Amino acid sequence: MPSRARVAEFVSYVEAGKYVEAISDFYAETAFMKENGGERRVGRDNLIRHERAALAARARIRTERVGPVLVDGDRVTINWVFEITARDGKTFRLDELALQKWSGEHIVEEQFYYDPAQLKNAS
Repeated sequence: MPSRARVAEFVSYVEAGKYVEAISDFYAETAFMKENGGERRVGRDNLIRHERAALAARARIRTERVGPVLVDGDRVTINWVFEITARDGKTFRLDELALQKWSGEHIVEEQFYYDPAQLKNAS
């Protein structure tokens, strides 16, 4: 079960745009992430590669946490809103819930939930 301080530190990394560092510092080596209906991305090194590629494909990403961070034992839920600017200058927002499972002080599972219609303006 993570400490609230550890979860708050994770949130501060993401809000500061330190996405790769957040994965490196807060995810277990065998962690996985899963988008709405997508396949699991497994392994911290794979998650870092995927994140770097996603960041490289965009001009800018700004992240804001909305509402409280919910911590219940080893489960954490965070509502993120991402403002994403594509390389062509188009901007869109992605409002998602991230449901995490922690083991000790590291994230071992993360599932993202969002309305896919938000991606219609994505490049």
